[in-house]
Parts: sequence; structure tokens; C-alpha cells
Amino acid sequence: MTKRPKASPQARKTLSRILVRAAPRDQRRAILQAGHLTIPAALGRSGRTSRKREGDGATPIATMPLLHAYRRTDRLIPPPSLLPLRPTRSDMLWCDASADPNYNRPVRAPFRPSHERLKREDELYDICVVMDWNIRMRKRGCGSAIFFHIARPGFTPTEGCVAISSRDMCRLLPHLDRKTVLQVL
Repeated sequence: MTKRPKASPQARKTLSRILVRAAPRDQRRAILQAGHLTIPAALGRSGRTSRKREGDGATPIATMPLLHAYRRTDRLIPPPSLLPLRPTRSDMLWCDASADPNYNRPVRAPFRPSHERLKREDELYDICVVMDWNIRMRKRGCGSAIFFHIARPGFTPTEGCVAISSRDMCRLLPHLDRKTVLQVL
């Protein structure tokens, strides 16, 4: 288990905007600009799109407010954040079945329609920030479970999310709150 870093006076300075630009040679990779930090990131396997659809593997080109985050309490202790951090339990799922009334919402197991498990075997959702993509103004089939989370080794593509290293996520978390937006250009 990783120890929690001590809060610094800078931890109170929050970011209003995180910019995400596609990398020049690979549309599935990105350069994330957060204040003075430039961070490598992974995007969806289909790059970016302004016409997001369920299952297309693309990251939406949009400005998405950060709503809250899930964290694995059994693997790490994240640094303090003004963004609400909810512990992940084994019964927590996220519905990605377009026809279900719970589409693009958290649900609990047991749940038969298509879903994602939030407590994964890998580390991708050890810290998983929920962005407001198709949540507050939900439309069926326009994409679900678009998160800001931990990247796979080598920054391999996501299913449509934005992903950064665990180290960089822990560096950013103290500077995030519900007024922070992530903008994919």
C-alpha cells in the first residue's frame, strides 16, 4: 500500500481546466496540459470524435466537468483532494447497456445488462474520475463510462477514456475539484 503524501499549501490551488491534445504521430495518444505540467496520456483506440457513439472506442471531443472519483482503498491511499473520493466496493458496476433505464449510471451487482466492474483486477480504476460525459444530459447510445483514469503500461489505447500514469494522477488529484473541467481538443 502506498503512503499518503503530506498536503502542501499548493494542494489548495485547484486547476480550472485540463487540456488534452492528440499527440502528433498517434491519435490514440495525447499530451495533457495541467497548469505548468505536461503529461503523456492515452486516448481511445479510435482516437477522438465529435460524434461519440456507444462502443466506438473514441474519446469525445468535449469539455467535461469532473464530478467525483472512485478509489481502491485496498491498493493505495491517494493524496487529499477537493474532488469527492468514493471508496470502490466489489458490488459497484457501471451500466453501459443503451436500452437499460440505468444507462451510463452506477449500479450494483447483481446486474444482468451489460456493465463495467469498477473494482477491476488491473490498476486502471485504482483512481477513476467520473467526467460529465452524457451523464447530466444523458442520451442513450451516445457513450458511457467515459472516465479519467490510470493508463495501462505503455499508454495503450483506452475504450474512449483519458488515461495517465498513476504517479501523474496522484500529482494532479490535490489540484482537482468539482469546478475543474477536462477539455479534449
